[in-house]
Amino acid sequence: MATYECSKCGMGVNATCSKCDAPLVNDKINLEGQEVQVSKCPNEHGKIKSPMCCGEDMTCKV
Repeated sequence: MATYECSKCGMGVNATCSKCDAPLVNDKINLEGQEVQVSKCPNEHGKIKSPMCCGEDMTCKV
């Protein structure tokens, strides 16, 4: 499971898909030439932008 952490305060987040309860996995997509970190369902139910904390994107070590 991908664990996202805030580089400022250390807060951590784990997430699961609400349709199948599978742990979301870390991924990246390309938007207009810029790489964006996302969390996606391994069963193709969709993806979300990675969470934010302290006004910044939380990061995930792959």
